[in-house]
Amino acid sequence: MDIKTAFNLISQKVEDQLKSQDFTKQKVSGNDNEMVSLFTSDSNAYSVVYFIDKQHMVMRHCAMTDDGPDNNWKVLATWMFDPETDGQKEAESIANDFVDNCSSQTAIKRMKTTKKKKKKDSDEGNADPLFLSKRFVSFFPELKDEIRNEEDCYYPFRGVTFTRASIVPKVNELVNRGSKKDLEKLGELLSAQYSNGDADTRSIITIVILNSLPENKYDDVNEYLSEDLQKAWKAALKFKGKKVKPEKPKKKKTTMAQRLQAQQNK
Repeated sequence: MDIKTAFNLISQKVEDQLKSQDFTKQKVSGNDNEMVSLFTSDSNAYSVVYFIDKQHMVMRHCAMTDDGPDNNWKVLATWMFDPETDGQKEAESIANDFVDNCSSQTAIKRMKTTKKKKKKDSDEGNADPLFLSKRFVSFFPELKDEIRNEEDCYYPFRGVTFTRASIVPKVNELVNRGSKKDLEKLGELLSAQYSNGDADTRSIITIVILNSLPENKYDDVNEYLSEDLQKAWKAALKFKGKKVKPEKPKKKKTTMAQRLQAQQNK
């Protein structure tokens, strides 16, 4: 599928969703390596970017200033899109995920709590463990309900605990039975998220996911990882089997029924 066609399809779906939230599409120009669409409201900005060299389709969010986006971009989603092998089905999936990322309850809360800033900040934002987990839904659709349940029960999202319990077993099963195509897609996903991830996300990828792989599959997976991730994983292997500081327990959310019952008991 022609990349311009795919990008326009994805951008249009995002624009249609954001219009209902009082966002306006801005005229921006990319460069030889980027295709960009920018959508802004009074206090929030979203952008859809396709990095041609990496073949990454990315959705980002940041706050607005009086001069425009503060450029402290937070990566909300990253997908691989290869124009030579991917088509409308893949483009539609990316578009639907991007729409979810700007219309979910979490997105609505994010927009309400983001305040307009007085000046720009040039620091780059990074993807967090929650969005890493969501990227695995393309491999394991059943994760969508597990992620929703985790978000409903705990805040903030327990990245390490969730990954160990719900993602690692599925990844190991995929690696054990997976074809070269599966391993290649897994390597692309991990490499993309490692590149865009914050410190917690990178640690989860190396120490939790990769270090939990069957040792006889190390070379099979390593072949498809980016050079940066290969180096990071080699360093992380020194921690395999060693005790590390556990994740701080998160307070479990009370359900609506529990809150109503508590009020009745007063």
